[in-house]
Amino acid sequence: MCLNNETITLQRLAYKINASVADINFCFHQPGSAPASDRLVRWNNNNFSCAIINVDGSCIGSPTRAGFGGLIRNRGGLYLTGFSGLIQFSSDILLAELTAIFHGISIAKDMGITEMAVYSNSLLSINLITDNFSKFHVHAVLIQDIKDLLATVNFSLNHTLREGN
Repeated sequence: MCLNNETITLQRLAYKINASVADINFCFHQPGSAPASDRLVRWNNNNFSCAIINVDGSCIGSPTRAGFGGLIRNRGGLYLTGFSGLIQFSSDILLAELTAIFHGISIAKDMGITEMAVYSNSLLSINLITDNFSKFHVHAVLIQDIKDLLATVNFSLNHTLREGN
């Protein structure tokens, strides 16, 4: 239109845009599939009236290293303390996630916190801790250390989505 010096009304332009959007939607629509709904995810205390800790682990490939960290908040969401650490020469994300849980629980216990909800986005880590696991698991000692710590305090272990963590 610009090159041919043509003009078009705003209503006609809006109609063409809507028609193009409808064509694009039709091209990507899967028959029989329900439209995706947005799910809003944010941090919340899920009605726990105690301290909350969010922990996470991460890995990067080159140079190979893993990290972990977390933060502890009071029941109103105010920051109490945080921690982080590095596991050099490892690309084991499960080790990083389990180490984050272990350090978070240890720090909270040292702070004198007696009741706390622990949140991790690693469902595998939570399942290894809460379910029975093989004593031959590569991280069996760390998992047992976490279980021993949890047995001495009133902490609950919970899964959360990554975006809410």
